[in-house]
Amino acid sequence: MTALKKYQRLEASGLWRPEPDAQRREVVVSLGDASLTISEFSGRPLAHWSLAAVRRANRGQIPAIYHPDGDPGETLELPEDEVTMTEAIDRLLRAIERQRPRPGKLRVFMISAIAAAVVGISVFWLPNALLGHTRAVVPTVKRDEIGEALLQRLTRVTGQVCMTDEARLPLRRLALRVLGENRMDDLRVVPDGVRDTAHLPGGIILVNRRVLEDHEDPDVAAGYILAESLRARRSDPLGDLLDSTGLWSALRLLTTGRLPAGSLDTYAETLLTRAADPVPQDALIKAFSAAQLRSSPYAYARDPTGESTVGLIEADPRATEGSAQVLPDSDWLRLQGICDG
Repeated sequence: MTALKKYQRLEASGLWRPEPDAQRREVVVSLGDASLTISEFSGRPLAHWSLAAVRRANRGQIPAIYHPDGDPGETLELPEDEVTMTEAIDRLLRAIERQRPRPGKLRVFMISAIAAAVVGISVFWLPNALLGHTRAVVPTVKRDEIGEALLQRLTRVTGQVCMTDEARLPLRRLALRVLGENRMDDLRVVPDGVRDTAHLPGGIILVNRRVLEDHEDPDVAAGYILAESLRARRSDPLGDLLDSTGLWSALRLLTTGRLPAGSLDTYAETLLTRAADPVPQDALIKAFSAAQLRSSPYAYARDPTGESTVGLIEADPRATEGSAQVLPDSDWLRLQGICDG
């Protein structure tokens, strides 16, 4: 036992009693590295105690009395003049005690570790898992319903969705041209509030009237719509809403099939104030190429100097042959007046 190297081979005299009714005997006590040996003066061993199992019966009192753990009837008494031996045994017992496992502390540690794990799962894993599950199970019909409900909140700021009888069919033709046959009813033009375009759950794409009115070339409007549809495909519009409004919204949607009105109001404000996520230039160019659209009109509409959109200008996939027709002139003129009704 390294704690007491200076006490190795220490000996003292004491009184030993093997059992409660036995006569006490004067003995020689020898302290070893890990044991206490009790012997007759002739050297014949009488008892051998493991120090790990020795207990003091009267801590702080003199004479010091020790006994084996679990057997208080067998005792060893060291008189007051054997201070060195008493201090050595006590010091060694304290060292042994410090090294003993603490079931109570271990239990507290385990409980704390389990609690920390539960908290960690609740805080870090559970919300993401729940949001992911919600995104996966909400059907298309419900997404459409959420998109329309969100649009109703947005119109308090953007104004009512624009529509005239003359522009109804051209708007559907523009959606057909850019988005495809299954999305002919997904374009909504609003008077204000949206920077240029925005997307909602259910595939709805909002278009600010300025995108139509301020540009003579329909390729510009087609470019904005194409870029917004690509932005929507790169994320999940419903997932964006749930990420913004939090775990409670996801729970309500899973359990009741509806989102809290407050969550829709909050997200409507967020949607109109946050900056649009950038779409990688390579992905944009591929999308313009697939749609047979020039990218340079859209690039110059975003930045008239062309400095920040030079990549879209120089890599225009239809720079030579031009775009496949977006809309006939008559349809484009009717569409530009969609908010005049």
